[in-house]
Amino acid sequence: MVFKKKGKFAILLIDISTNLKEAANYFSDYKLKNVSDLKIFSEKMKEYETKGDTYVHEVIKELNNAFITPIEREDILALTMSMDDVLDGIEHTAALFEMYSITTADDFMLRFVEAIKMCTHEIENSINLLINKKLPQIRQHAIKIKDYESQCDGIQRQSIKHLFSVEKDPIRIIQYKEIYENLEDIADYCQNVANTLETIIMKNA
Repeated sequence: MVFKKKGKFAILLIDISTNLKEAANYFSDYKLKNVSDLKIFSEKMKEYETKGDTYVHEVIKELNNAFITPIEREDILALTMSMDDVLDGIEHTAALFEMYSITTADDFMLRFVEAIKMCTHEIENSINLLINKKLPQIRQHAIKIKDYESQCDGIQRQSIKHLFSVEKDPIRIIQYKEIYENLEDIADYCQNVANTLETIIMKNA
């Protein structure tokens, strides 16, 4: 396994993971105050998602052109696409906030988003370790991602139970349930990244 630090694949994987972390940080830190904020929030998340798509297209182009790759082509593609799924999920959730005019995130949403943000930090750390050929050290980050995903499973159960016990408006129930389920999907996508990383470790360590 030979990742050249200035090589195209190394640079692109770092760019993808950094863009993902920055998007999750923005998603977590942005303070919604009114409906007009939702448009700014949603448009900024779309910018991150579009930038991510550009990186994905670059990876695919490089895979098609490269004679030799640092690790198996399928693993580079799987890692790229799994990170992109996380970003797509975050952008889609931001769009739901705007679509449903939800300006206040409840405690369950905040807990989801914090766990997802931490996952993206672990993903970025893992990619840097991969590029620096420190594969055994990646495993601890993969385990942390899976722990956060497990936390999100619990948050989802609590959030939906709470929603049906306190909310009387059926429209609001549908909207909030969809957001909770989308946030849980993002956590699952983070776990997919962890699984892909563990596959790469197994093949290359």
